[in-house]
Amino acid sequence: MKRQVTVGLDQTTHALAAARWAAREATLRDVPLHLLHTEDWPLTSEIPQPFIQSLVERCEALLQDTAGQVRRDNPGLEVTTELAQGGAIQVLTRVADESVVTVLGSRGLGTLAGFLIGSVSLGVVAKTLSPVVLVRPEESGAASLAEEASDGHPEIVLGLDVSHPCDPLLAFAFEQAARRDTALRVVHSWSLPAMYTHAAILDPNVGSGVGQHAASELTEMLSPWREKFPQVDVSETVVMAPPASELVQASQGAELVVVGRRRSRPLGPHIGHVTHAVIHHSSAPVAVIPYG
Repeated sequence: MKRQVTVGLDQTTHALAAARWAAREATLRDVPLHLLHTEDWPLTSEIPQPFIQSLVERCEALLQDTAGQVRRDNPGLEVTTELAQGGAIQVLTRVADESVVTVLGSRGLGTLAGFLIGSVSLGVVAKTLSPVVLVRPEESGAASLAEEASDGHPEIVLGLDVSHPCDPLLAFAFEQAARRDTALRVVHSWSLPAMYTHAAILDPNVGSGVGQHAASELTEMLSPWREKFPQVDVSETVVMAPPASELVQASQGAELVVVGRRRSRPLGPHIGHVTHAVIHHSSAPVAVIPYG
């Protein structure tokens, strides 16, 4: 694995937001920033050479313009560029697996609607073995809205399922909070087993024991990480609610939302319905961490 943060660029304006986020991440990690653009153009004799040359020049200009901007904003940051030929998902996945973090942009639908994630980003998130961060476009007034929602103290939100070991997910979230000097809020949603459904109608407190057990499991899971990162201010939220909606709500004003993707899936690589919903509707950047 190369000690670098990679950002995938395309010809749209939202890629600049991803590059800026990635540049800050690279600066915090003290590693180079790698700007990557990929094109899957057919290299055949039927395609006029001037057309191919013009396309290459436009792509190179995109890389150099973006590199110049992030260098100006981050003096001293080492920035490299790469123009690759091939399928975007395949190329980005290969480079992502060689990077500590890969950052991709998304088309925005507005503060309430969240992200519009393209098939390339979804394909990379589903296949890569390394963390991927999805960054929405920089919208006018979005920063002030986020600050207002967080009372001026943005936090990192981690969605956690206590039923699965997930050390890579915990490590990423705690390291991000420590590196950014930001509070960490850990959210775990639980639901009543099917056998409790009818009893809960008669007695709303029937599931209190299940909730207390979930809270106890979360505290126990976080205990060694609190000891390892004593400087991180950690809060726990345990709630009986659909996990996706709870994380989307928690994303309001958050600096980053961290969710997981289990690698060991019987039907092959896919994202999972909770993570899929979060990356489409979160109002904050979303880090997807493969584990398991």
